Amino acid sequence: MDLGPKLVQQQTQKLIMTPELRQAITVLQLSATELSEYLTEQVLTNPVLEVRDEAATPASQSQEDGGPREAEREGEKFDLDWQSYFQDRSDLGFTPTAERDPDAGARPVESRLSEAPTLEQHLDLQLHLSQLTPAERRIGEYFIGMLDEDGYLRTSLGEAAEVLGAPVADVARVHQVFTIFDPPGVGARDLAECLRLQLEALPPDKARAAVRDLARRIIDGHLEELGSGRLAKLAATLDAPAKLVQQAADFIRTLDPRPGRRFADPNDIRYIVPDVVIERVEGDYVVIVNDSAVPRLGINRYYRHLLDRGTGAADGEQLGEARAYIEGRLNSALWLIRAIEQRRRTLYRVTETIVRLQRDFLDHGLRHLRPMSLRHIAEIIGMHESTVSRATSNKYVQTPQGTFELKYFFTSGVAAAGETAGISSESVKMHIQDLVAGEDPSRPLSDDALTKLLGKKGIAISRRTVAKYRNEMGVPSSSRRRRL
Repeated sequence: MDLGPKLVQQQTQKLIMTPELRQAITVLQLSATELSEYLTEQVLTNPVLEVRDEAATPASQSQEDGGPREAEREGEKFDLDWQSYFQDRSDLGFTPTAERDPDAGARPVESRLSEAPTLEQHLDLQLHLSQLTPAERRIGEYFIGMLDEDGYLRTSLGEAAEVLGAPVADVARVHQVFTIFDPPGVGARDLAECLRLQLEALPPDKARAAVRDLARRIIDGHLEELGSGRLAKLAATLDAPAKLVQQAADFIRTLDPRPGRRFADPNDIRYIVPDVVIERVEGDYVVIVNDSAVPRLGINRYYRHLLDRGTGAADGEQLGEARAYIEGRLNSALWLIRAIEQRRRTLYRVTETIVRLQRDFLDHGLRHLRPMSLRHIAEIIGMHESTVSRATSNKYVQTPQGTFELKYFFTSGVAAAGETAGISSESVKMHIQDLVAGEDPSRPLSDDALTKLLGKKGIAISRRTVAKYRNEMGVPSSSRRRRL
């Protein structure tokens, strides 16, 4: 047996991840907003590309006939008829923004987004409007800096006095002023103080005196019983009527335990731009890929003219090098345009298939959402499952039932009587929510009772799964939902 080194020639098939393929995959999984940013970067790096002005009239631009040209890049050859491409004025699936919304440019200035103030800015303004000395204002500024995102003061008055080198009495006096700032409850050191400050800030007509007094007693020493829902025990402890305890508990729940949250990350507001729109037209549903947020790409006229120029005897070599560079950039631009169009077609086919499978959902709402998998969609449209996954990643669809993430439709399901495809987990949650909304408040439904009621509707589900779905929806347990 020959165990020495030797050369063997062998043929194998494998997928080569070319730069063009990587770009196509990248473009496919980008949302409309991300694609807009990506194309802006591509325009900056490729001088042949330019953003097309929608108001321009490219059809009026004259073109000269020419034969096919061949561009070579990285060992691959593509027969590209550039003149045919230049003469093709079609923008598949694109409707100019002005046609979709004639009033888009005539909206009032008030409808545009302005920067909201932070909690620190909001409090700082009130601090400087207060009748405080410079030394007291310095204490107030220290309090603002020591607030957490919920609006609680995360330091004691003694520590603040030690850090600032001020008398504790002065620090306490400034804190007393600080706690009457808006929002009510800000600057509190614990939950009880936060709720108490809000209770004091409310006008007298918000609740009758008996309810307010009992609410204060609960806040001062019985928040744990209130949080656990033990209202009957609370009524016995306070020696108060059960109905009055229930009213006081409901009143306390109207207060905000996190007053600073409304100012949290005001500049990190993320608006959803739907990548696809499903509209109902004369009893049927039409799928529209949203291209309004994506810049329209075109080929720079200057480089097109350079490509059409002939080569002279003196400068033929120089023009030849320029021609090769331009053709390479044109080739890259064409790959990008193809990738954008492929993304649009894939997104359209996936959404169109979802419309066919989820017709009951579009007609009647979430309770009729059916379970669906990526593999099922991939088999229908003849694509790989990973392609469908990338096409639906980070994308939203606007439907007559609301705006959803495309991944929302790919949910697991449970068995349902008379249903060949079963029922989705989101539909089960809606049924649970309906049952809880219609229950007797004095005798709320337990998880076991919910399981039996769902079984009567033909939904086979375990008690543990009911508890899981209930927790995911933020619905408290039956003991915490009980009302006196």
